Amino acid sequence: MTRRIYVDNSATSPVSERALKAMLPHFREEFGNPSAIYSLGSSAFKALEDSRRQVAKALGAMSSEIFFTSGGTESDNWAIYDACRNRGRPGGHVVTSSLEHNAVAKPLAKLAAEGHRVTVLRPGPDGQISPGSLEAELTDQTFLVSIMTASNVVGTVLNIKELCAVAHKRGILFHTDAVQAAGHVPVNVRHLGVDLLSISGHKFHGPKGVGALFSKIPRAPFPYIDGGGQEKGSRSGTENVPGIVGMAAALTEAVEALPSSQKYLADLRDRLVEKIQRTPGVRLTGDPVNRLPGHASFVIEGLAHGAHLINELNERGVCASSGSACSASSREASTVLTSLNISPELSMNALRLSLSVENTEEEVDLVGEAVTEAIQKVRDLTKAQYYHSH
Repeated sequence: MTRRIYVDNSATSPVSERALKAMLPHFREEFGNPSAIYSLGSSAFKALEDSRRQVAKALGAMSSEIFFTSGGTESDNWAIYDACRNRGRPGGHVVTSSLEHNAVAKPLAKLAAEGHRVTVLRPGPDGQISPGSLEAELTDQTFLVSIMTASNVVGTVLNIKELCAVAHKRGILFHTDAVQAAGHVPVNVRHLGVDLLSISGHKFHGPKGVGALFSKIPRAPFPYIDGGGQEKGSRSGTENVPGIVGMAAALTEAVEALPSSQKYLADLRDRLVEKIQRTPGVRLTGDPVNRLPGHASFVIEGLAHGAHLINELNERGVCASSGSACSASSREASTVLTSLNISPELSMNALRLSLSVENTEEEVDLVGEAVTEAIQKVRDLTKAQYYHSH
């Protein structure tokens, strides 16, 4: 295979034509600072607030509840630290899950080091958190539950509405990292009932470096970046107007397309899974039914390390991953997989293929062939290395 086929859209996605077209004027013709009072600044401010309304509409929120950020990591951090400042007390309690991205896990580890108690729920083998397991851990000191909407590693879509209801029965704030879910499955903050929700533009064909935090807490989030008082006094710094406009356009486009895109991607995903599972020793991970429509994730027996498979696929023109695109990605993905009762050895042999509406049936068939061939080659090399060493 000589052509490049991109199937790592959970890591990042190409900017859509609609988003790019919306962004371009704001780099040159409409480049004003939204805080300026002359017409060029007023035009930028209007674009900013129009984008806020678009994002709010796409998420079922009010525009006053949307705060723009630099991406999902900042949104997650801000949500957690704001909840701690708003409701937390010395020795307070937070409940989360072992599925979480480091953008949630590391801030919570920091809180734990500062004296808070953090409970990490282990999901079932399908990556689901049961409402009963959450309820059993809540105490009078619990002030926050943070559980992701959909797993970046195994693709499971969690029942956030039910989990949120459990927390709210005890008057506890609920945050969800919806970075992988927004634009791919319906995400409506009123339906879910959540208090805080994080998104990132580049996961749904918007630009990198821009995201948003939804907060329905009846006051503006506490600022932890001080300066000129942008974002209603909560996040200082000149706004990334082109990025915000592009994110809003991309999210609007993705939400409008959901009725057709979900079926298209689920059909492609199922076609890909069926082809890859013809190879013995390949196991689908995550919930086989309640999962992101374009997400297929596996663990594979007989490999020395999954990185060898990713490299071999790259040689065949396929851009794939082991489960997380961030630093120390293999370790982060492995931690999630071992929490699903997958052995440490097998968890290092993960493969994640995440599709977009730009992928075709022909590409899926080529990827299926490439994965099958790459698995066999890496297995042969692993056997040869084993016999050579013995």
